[in-house]
Amino acid sequence: MNIIRKTTDLQELLSKEHVRRNLSVPVLVEKILERNEGTLTSSGAVKAETGKYTGRSPKDKYIVDEPSSRDQIDWGSVNQPISSDVFDRLYSKVTNHLQDADEIFVFEGFAGADEATRLPIRVVNERAWHNLFAKQLFIRPAQSDDWENAAEEPFTILSAPSLKADPSVDGTRSEAFIIVSFEKRTILIGGTEYAGEMKKSIFSIMNYLLPQKDIMPMHCSANVGSEGDVALFFGLSGTGKTTLSADADRRLIGDDEHGWSASGVFNIEGGCYAKCIQLSREKEPQIFDAIRFGSVLENVVLDPTTKVADYDDSSLTENTRAAYPLQAMTNIVDPSIAGHPNTIIFLTADAFGVLPPISKLTKEQAMYHFLSGYTSKLAGTERGITEPEATFSTCFGSPFLPLRPTVYAEMLGRKMEEHEVEVFLVNTGWTGGAYGTGSRMKLSYTRAMVRAALHGELTNAETTKNGLFNLETPTHIPGVPDDVLVPRFAWPSEEAYEEKALELASKFKENFKKFTNVDESIIKLGGPSV
Repeated sequence: MNIIRKTTDLQELLSKEHVRRNLSVPVLVEKILERNEGTLTSSGAVKAETGKYTGRSPKDKYIVDEPSSRDQIDWGSVNQPISSDVFDRLYSKVTNHLQDADEIFVFEGFAGADEATRLPIRVVNERAWHNLFAKQLFIRPAQSDDWENAAEEPFTILSAPSLKADPSVDGTRSEAFIIVSFEKRTILIGGTEYAGEMKKSIFSIMNYLLPQKDIMPMHCSANVGSEGDVALFFGLSGTGKTTLSADADRRLIGDDEHGWSASGVFNIEGGCYAKCIQLSREKEPQIFDAIRFGSVLENVVLDPTTKVADYDDSSLTENTRAAYPLQAMTNIVDPSIAGHPNTIIFLTADAFGVLPPISKLTKEQAMYHFLSGYTSKLAGTERGITEPEATFSTCFGSPFLPLRPTVYAEMLGRKMEEHEVEVFLVNTGWTGGAYGTGSRMKLSYTRAMVRAALHGELTNAETTKNGLFNLETPTHIPGVPDDVLVPRFAWPSEEAYEEKALELASKFKENFKKFTNVDESIIKLGGPSV
């Protein structure tokens, strides 16, 4: 006989004795160690492993098909629809599962550093280490009653990683599920231990909500110079957003997610989620030193005796991660708010090895490359990615964009014109050949190029044009060999370069065909001439 169990209401769940609400960092660390969820490293950080899910699982992410949001969502392979009935059944399973847990952990805070537009969020976790992750990544209330007095209803994440879906019963693709309901302001996560699903789910809902307030949500890092000049760095995971924005000469606003309002730029998060494969103090001192007590390391291998992190060991995954609060950095903007951008950097990890390391873009080129969002998915950032894979991610963040791409692109175009922003395309990928034959662009070269752009040294610099892509590339930048600046000179064979460049240009053209309502000048003047 099948027993039908009553669905546990959220408020009923949160009233239970096993709920641990807004625990401090030290208490959460104690809980993690007590529950054998993680290990304390030599630097004081907590190390946890996520099992077979060491990256996002985009094919298991869904949006509930609901009347209030149906016509706004850009449905497709990224924003997969799922019915309210499926959501309701899994909601019941998740809340009942959490009610039966020995303890659950709740974080209450915000997404968005701008108090006028911030979103209250609640994160309910089965794992103490996931709750520590949420505490370090999102924004904590400054006052004890800030969250309770928020004008807007909170969005709630219910995370139950040990609860696995049954596709034949639950209507999912696999055991893992990430489901967003905008009407019920709830996100269900189950079947995966990967903490990054929480972070990106909140970003996805902000990408839906902020445009309704005429605020542009952006998958970018941001920093500010001594003169108040603001720079944005767009790019997918692994292209260098976190690394390049952590500049000792500039103050960090945030490393991954921002909004651009009528007042300027603000961070959506309160922490950083940095890739740390091959991390060293020499290359990235600010990130290296931020990994201390209270930080969370994901899938990093430790020396069994000393508990020292081996950042060069990728045996668990290439996608090793560190989560830490912004306050762990020594050179930040607090609160994470600044003025309008002066410079925008589009970062691409070109696996073909043919794009110039830096190019100054016209408005049409900026719009073209923003919509294209060309990069390479790097190993480990998603399940099944084992080597760089060329891809086009609209607006440098299509996995997190619920609305149609032109909504975000048109907002960028208006703001670029209004604030006279300089835009550069920077290739942090391969040079001297494609992946497998060429080499990854040296970080020291990229830093030199970016600093030259931010200091205005490239505004009137002498340039040479890449004929196929029509990109203007500076002929000389201090600290960068001249032959590196012109890709075909870095290749052993100019013929091989031209062949590969034509292949990539054709991919750009083919990809852009999906944009049917774009101004003709963007297509004609912005893209490659093939």
